[in-house]
Amino acid sequence: MHGLDRLSDVWVYLAASPLLGLTTTLAAYIVALQVYRRLGFNPLANPVLIAIAIVVSILFITRTPYKTYFEGAQFVHFMLGPATVALALPLYRQWHNFRRSALPLMLGLAAGSVTAVASAVGIAYAMGASRQVIVSLAPKSATTPIAMAISERFGGLPSLTAVLVICTGILGAVLARFILNFLRIDSHPVRGFALGVASHGIGTARALQVSAEMGAFAGLGMGLNGVFTAVLVPVAMPLLLRWIGG
Repeated sequence: MHGLDRLSDVWVYLAASPLLGLTTTLAAYIVALQVYRRLGFNPLANPVLIAIAIVVSILFITRTPYKTYFEGAQFVHFMLGPATVALALPLYRQWHNFRRSALPLMLGLAAGSVTAVASAVGIAYAMGASRQVIVSLAPKSATTPIAMAISERFGGLPSLTAVLVICTGILGAVLARFILNFLRIDSHPVRGFALGVASHGIGTARALQVSAEMGAFAGLGMGLNGVFTAVLVPVAMPLLLRWIGG
């Protein structure tokens, strides 16, 4: 009992520190990364998914409020900006390949973006989801800031959209390898671009683990899909909402 009391005292001390969120997040990801390596980088053991499960479990067991956790974890959140900007380097190195494949990339972008929005909205509507949920689902394949802004603009739930964006990214990173192998798509540029369009930052991170070329095309797909979705959804949403209400 004495040992448990000391452990409890340590946790109370840590909980009062803004470093709690940062320490918990980094420790969870290090553990998740080790599991990922031990399992031979199997996509089913995605480190982001495992780290999220660990952090959620710790917060639930210790009854730590999310606000308290985020006071320390916001540093990781802040670093997402520089990390995204850093993708400019592999993009620059692959610029000659981008120019050569411009037309196929644009066609793939349009097909991927439209399919992502249409499939999410159509399935949700067929299952009887509310208008608010449908609006929250529509931009799920864009990056989180863009998706949340679109959702809020048309009466969706930004917090729900954020969760859906993360789930979309994780599912894409986990399942893309199996789907692309089944379709016999071996080209790294094609695989990377598909991951970036469908699974934004999490898919891009997965692509970078495979090769710099795949990561560069994934980063391009993520960026272009964010812009395309920011234009597509606001234009299509009024028509969609009239149809839903119709």
